[in-house]
Amino acid sequence: MNDLIVLNKPYGVICQFSEHEKHPTLKSLVDVPHFYPAGRLDTDSEGLLLLTNNGSLQAQIANPKFKVKKKYWAQVEGVPSEDALNQLRRGVDLGDFVTRPAQVRVLEEAEYTQLWPRNPPIRVRKSIPDTWIEVQISEGKNRQVRRMTAKAGLPCLRLVRVAIGDINLLDLGVELGAWQYVNQRP
Repeated sequence: MNDLIVLNKPYGVICQFSEHEKHPTLKSLVDVPHFYPAGRLDTDSEGLLLLTNNGSLQAQIANPKFKVKKKYWAQVEGVPSEDALNQLRRGVDLGDFVTRPAQVRVLEEAEYTQLWPRNPPIRVRKSIPDTWIEVQISEGKNRQVRRMTAKAGLPCLRLVRVAIGDINLLDLGVELGAWQYVNQRP
């Protein structure tokens, strides 16, 4: 039952298989026919991407009506206040829609130091500290976490999806740019 692939998508890879003029594509990482992404990650986001050859499974993972939780680790500019974190927890009005409430917490250093270095590295500003936060949502609309953190006054410097449902990329130990079949379900 090899109908689900876990991919650790690097920064700069676009979530499509057809050639792209500016960016490497999924085809450069996964050469397995008839597998397609169940959801997307922006080109400048990293981490867990699920691919499947099962249409109903793809819909179950990607469609917000199934409310599959997606866990992101976001490196944000500044030190979040409780007010900023609570704004994310209540739901954020992004203009075109209001997000569902998110689960949010500040990460401990021992957690985010498990991550691989980003290539290229983020822009570091010596005068402004940065903080890693965990944001769990069940929607996953276009650039949603980045837009939410920006609206809360916390511009996102780096975004890594670490889990979808019960599938956790860090627990599986999939190296950056690598993939493996999994038998579990989100």
